[in-house]
Amino acid sequence: MSLISHLGEVFGSAFQELGLDSEYGKVFPSQRPELGDFQCNGALAAARSARQPPSRLATTVAEMTGTDSRFQSVTAAGPGFVNIKLSDGFLAEWVEDMASDSHLGAPRVSRPLHIVVDYGGPNVAKPMHVGHLRSTIIGDALARIFARVGHRVTRDPHFGDWGTQMGMLIIGVRERFPQLAYFDCNARTFPARSPVSLADLAEMYPQVAAECAASPQLAEQARRATLELQEGRPGYRALWKQMVQVSLESQRADFARLGVEFDLWYGESTVADRVEGMIARMEESGLVTESEGATVVEVAMADDKAPLPPLMLCKSDGAALYATTDLATIEMRVDDLGADSILYVVDARQADHFRGVFRAARLTGLVPPAVGLEHIGFGTMNGPDGRPFRTREGGVVRLGDLIDQVTEAARRRLEENDMAKAYPESERRAVAEAVGLAALKFGDLSTHRASNYVFDPDRFVSFSGKTGPYLQYGVVRIRSLLARAARQGLAPGRLGPPAHPAERRLMLALTLMPEAINRAASERAPHHLAEYCYRVAVGFTRFYDQCHILSEPDPGRRDAWLGLADITGRVLSMLLDILGIDVPDRM
Repeated sequence: MSLISHLGEVFGSAFQELGLDSEYGKVFPSQRPELGDFQCNGALAAARSARQPPSRLATTVAEMTGTDSRFQSVTAAGPGFVNIKLSDGFLAEWVEDMASDSHLGAPRVSRPLHIVVDYGGPNVAKPMHVGHLRSTIIGDALARIFARVGHRVTRDPHFGDWGTQMGMLIIGVRERFPQLAYFDCNARTFPARSPVSLADLAEMYPQVAAECAASPQLAEQARRATLELQEGRPGYRALWKQMVQVSLESQRADFARLGVEFDLWYGESTVADRVEGMIARMEESGLVTESEGATVVEVAMADDKAPLPPLMLCKSDGAALYATTDLATIEMRVDDLGADSILYVVDARQADHFRGVFRAARLTGLVPPAVGLEHIGFGTMNGPDGRPFRTREGGVVRLGDLIDQVTEAARRRLEENDMAKAYPESERRAVAEAVGLAALKFGDLSTHRASNYVFDPDRFVSFSGKTGPYLQYGVVRIRSLLARAARQGLAPGRLGPPAHPAERRLMLALTLMPEAINRAASERAPHHLAEYCYRVAVGFTRFYDQCHILSEPDPGRRDAWLGLADITGRVLSMLLDILGIDVPDRM
């Protein structure tokens, strides 16, 4: 139980004793820290039920709770506020209990769910680029948050390997290598290795896509190749498998460099064999019809503010679409994986697509009402001009190049600060990449996911201000402090009542960790956790600057301060891990 929940029970009981709903006892961090640590505003809402002025009711509640040894003071103020200041001894005991807890006081759910998180979204047709970055960073943080609170999480990037882009690539390869056996309808043996590399695919796809846009005849060939692939033409299947493998190897390397792992590596093709049976099951709802030869499902509802067009399941030639495989994937995740909730961390611009897909899944009975379907939309990462981030030539920035860019910026900043100077070259490179990735991830996660933000590597790699490197350095500094203490034969001791205002403020900040995690989970918004991390790191910096730990003459106080540094370091390390940020051993 969190401290705020604990206090809510105390004040809820007071309201209950007065014959009022215990919900009026909810407690919040004080908006006026000079008046108290926490406040309860329930008297304002409960006054009508209590048939007395809120100020009088607040005074009664304050008198009922004010003698409790857990509080230094409980006072009524204003029109009906109750200000609460904890006793120093109780505050220290609470933080000490957090330190001894195996989860450091992090919240745990009472009913774990199986949550499938779909994020990353790479395509076979091209290497990963900045467009995949936000999905990957936000999705990975959410998956880690849900796992931390006790849910069972399955991570799946949902590889794009079955749509029209595959038909385009097939005809692109055919144009370049028409003699290969893949294109001979009678062939049954094919080359053992892919005729194209990932670089070839990356160059080929935009060219063929532009050619198809300009030529209806070529577009029809790509459409036909896609259909034949989906129907199982041997040569196309063989070429497709090789292109998928080439892409997967690159995608795995890019994700690994970001420190991101997945439980599954499923793609659209994984559910290809389910599509026909799924559509037959959907037809039983009576909502599936034909429209100009295509198979569609009606998803519009009378109260829609923005009308939804029918969702197309099959083109007139029988080819499946993204919506079709998305629906089959939902069905597979529910029926085969046993998902209780499925989250799609995808660009906010895809909102209408998911509205239609989710509506179709609900209306046709593919998904039970109890299973959650959510689109977790996000804004764009922009350049200094406020437009989506691109190369100077206007092209899409590859993810690997972006990581190289922030790593180089981090290396320069480390040199400017005389950090890692004496380390071996291999360690300097590793530290620079860790700092660069922290800058990249925290720069993204510290912004509400629905907002756009400007990518600024020079600002993001700063060791001051609200940045990932600042948080990393805070943890490294704590570790260094504890190591110096150990060399002097000192060890963290049990916390005592705070002896300095900065010490007390840091303790109070630590007690709010469960609410930060819960809010990030419930709102699907990791920025709440990023903000909290920064608050704790700033609190420790002020404590460290004002309380000279190793030179403190009182041994009991010194050891208690070391204990506070230790719990702070462990909390920050845990939270940075949830955000997907690694901390180097030293800087």
